[in-house]
Order: sequence, then structure tokens, then C-alpha cells
Amino acid sequence: MAAEPALDYSAAGVPVRQDLREAHRRLLLHLAAPGPWWTGAERIAIAAESRNSLDCGLCRERKAALSPAHASGKHASLGGLSESLVDVIHRVRTDPGRLSRAWFDAVIASGLEEGPYVEAVGVVTLLAGVDYFARSLGVPPFPLPEPRPGEPSGHRPRAARPGEAWVSMIAPRDAEGPEEDLFGGAELVPNIARALSLVPDHVRVLRDLSSSHYMDFRQIPDPTVRKDLDRAQMELVAARVSAMNECFY
Repeated sequence: MAAEPALDYSAAGVPVRQDLREAHRRLLLHLAAPGPWWTGAERIAIAAESRNSLDCGLCRERKAALSPAHASGKHASLGGLSESLVDVIHRVRTDPGRLSRAWFDAVIASGLEEGPYVEAVGVVTLLAGVDYFARSLGVPPFPLPEPRPGEPSGHRPRAARPGEAWVSMIAPRDAEGPEEDLFGGAELVPNIARALSLVPDHVRVLRDLSSSHYMDFRQIPDPTVRKDLDRAQMELVAARVSAMNECFY
């Protein structure tokens, strides 16, 4: 059985709700498990490289440049992952607002297939959300857990279709079989969740995090939803944080 992740919120000086603690614990255990295309060890290596990107000189230079194409060189990586994958990890973590279709097409042409790409992007983005949460509380990033054993499943959802985005996605009306529960019965599903649907467990973990940090997918169309903040306050905070993080949307 996998060891429980060590989550220390004590330096925050404020109470952290139990549902948030549990969602963070489940996320870290998820990252350590084998997925459809990457082993647990590879997923933890991707997560570690994601954090490492924050100290990468090339990423800082690229972020400051007028265009990402104006900076060249090699990423300061931890080693063990391909250069193409390292570039995906670093760009998604440090400069996501300027990713382009031409860049994505070049990534796929380099040999990183669509499924592994989506799985890697999910690891990077899911971890980033929890890292930002820790940073906002003034606590260190939570230690990454030990990888869990096992081989990738190779499972690709049959309902995933190309055409709407850069990657194949599952439409809510098409979720079936093992993915029947994927969107929790929501009719309006955020595209950020659909974009991860080649890796169904990424979507399930994102739903879990959304329910604690924001709201359940099924509640999104309801303007009267209230948690610790009312809906208008929630959207004001979300919009401001998204703007500061240069969210793609």
C-alpha cells in the first residue's frame, strides 16, 4: 500500500478545511500511480520537472521575450526525460498563455503522441494548482510521494473524438462505458476538463479538486451557489487570479 503523502499546513497560521486536505492527498496519490501511458515513476519525474521549471534560466528568458521564439537554448532539467517532454513541461508550467497550435504540432511531430502529451499536461497542471494553493498560504510545496508500482494501462477512451480542440476530447453526451461517470452528470462541462478526457482519471481528480476549491461541475450554471463566498465573489477572485496567471482563456 502506498504511503500517505505528508501534508503540513501548520505554517499557514489559518485553518484549512478537511475537504481541501483530503482532495490534496488524493491528488498526490493519483500523480504517483501509473496512468494510461506513463508509469508512476515517470509521472513523479514529470511532476518534479514541473517544479524545477520555475528555476530554469531559459524559461525566464523566454517569459521576458516579446515572443517565445526569441529565446533559444536548453532547459535546465533534472534529466531522465526527453528534451521534447521537458519542453512541454516547462512551457505549460511557466508560459502557458503563449502556447500555439504550431508549437503543439511540432511536439507531436517530434514523437510525443497525443495521449502521453495529455497525460503529462494533466500532471503539470493538476500539481500547479496545489502548489499555488500552498504558496498562497505561505507553506512549502508538499513533498511528492513515492511512485506506486505497476505498468501503464494503455487505455484510450473510445468516445474521444478529434476536431474540436488540439487534442481529442469526450463530449458529455458521448461519455459511456468506463467513462459514463466522467463528468458527474453535468451538462455544462468546462473545456479545461474535457481537454484532459483522454486520461479519465485526470478528469475525476480535477472534479474532486473543483468541488473543494470552487464548485461541482453540476453547479457551474447556477448563479445562486454559495460556499464560504457567494457566487459573485467567487467569480471575482477567479477572474483576478486567472488574469494574474495569464490564463489562456
